[in-house]
Amino acid sequence: MHDIEPHFKWRDRYTSQEDDRSPFYGREYSEFEFSNKIYNYFIHPQWDEIGSPTLYAKQIFTDYDLGFAIVELIGEWNDLVHNDIMFLKRNFADALQAEGISKFIFIAENVLTSHLDDDSYYQEWLEDVSEEQGFIAILNMQPHVQQDFDQLRLHNYISYRFPFTDVNWRIMKPEAILEFVESCIFAGQGRLHE
Repeated sequence: MHDIEPHFKWRDRYTSQEDDRSPFYGREYSEFEFSNKIYNYFIHPQWDEIGSPTLYAKQIFTDYDLGFAIVELIGEWNDLVHNDIMFLKRNFADALQAEGISKFIFIAENVLTSHLDDDSYYQEWLEDVSEEQGFIAILNMQPHVQQDFDQLRLHNYISYRFPFTDVNWRIMKPEAILEFVESCIFAGQGRLHE
């Protein structure tokens, strides 16, 4: 896992450590010292801690005028033991919402497993962003992780099903990703209630 780096193609346009409105403002990174672990596995030092011992993030793009952030995730999404959704919401999303961000796009292809508990934080988060015409979307979730999210019926709060399951986002500009996600959600394709 130590060689999985966060996406760096947009660094010429945005870096969270230089964004004084980001929760990660002022962080310094080493390319050589590996200190963060997920269980016994070191991860690349460019990933940011959010308070969870198993889930790390990288805010790879944010546009305050358009009100959206793109965040890459790595690790294990473990609400059952570590309450990762609480860390993600309280330590990250709430800070960005206070700065006007209401559209959250997460890249979850490196979230390798999940253990979920209940939906209260997800429901609260959706209520918070809905007031601002926002949303929470997850792209490229692993199929077995998606099954865990489905069992808890989290599709009622987060858009992660088709057409968000196989998006070639690395070749897109951030604004094009936002446009794609918005068009799917507001056309009713991104959130499939049952």
